[in-house]
Amino acid sequence: MLIPKRVKRRKQHRGSLKGGAHKGNVIAYGQYGLVAEEAGWIKSNQIEAARIAMTRFIKRGGKVWIDIFPHKPITRHPAEARMGSGKGNVEFWVAVVKPGRVMFEMADVPEEVAREAMRLASHKLPIKCKFVKKETGAPVENTAEGGEV
Repeated sequence: MLIPKRVKRRKQHRGSLKGGAHKGNVIAYGQYGLVAEEAGWIKSNQIEAARIAMTRFIKRGGKVWIDIFPHKPITRHPAEARMGSGKGNVEFWVAVVKPGRVMFEMADVPEEVAREAMRLASHKLPIKCKFVKKETGAPVENTAEGGEV
């Protein structure tokens, strides 16, 4: 799973999910991309599950890029703990994703294979996603919807 090697401050506030993606909203490396249609937090294990689903379907052919990284720590208090006594310990790491963000990219595979691989990956994610091609940059029909967390 992906986590930062070092962090300056171990705990953060929750933040806001308003607005769209201002960076990472164009396909930079590959020919096809998986773009977020709504905002949300994506855990590091969900990113890894989507990556595995894609690479297994394309049978380790082609190239896959992961354009998101879980920089944000999420803290939790233990069960049945009393109120107070500071902020809880870091439980997991998430990537903050806003609408329009390209999360995964793929190249060197046929479009049908890329579309199906991205569909399988989108089912591992907690947000709605769409498949896009680099030539047009416009969304393509048949949007796939991820499951709920």
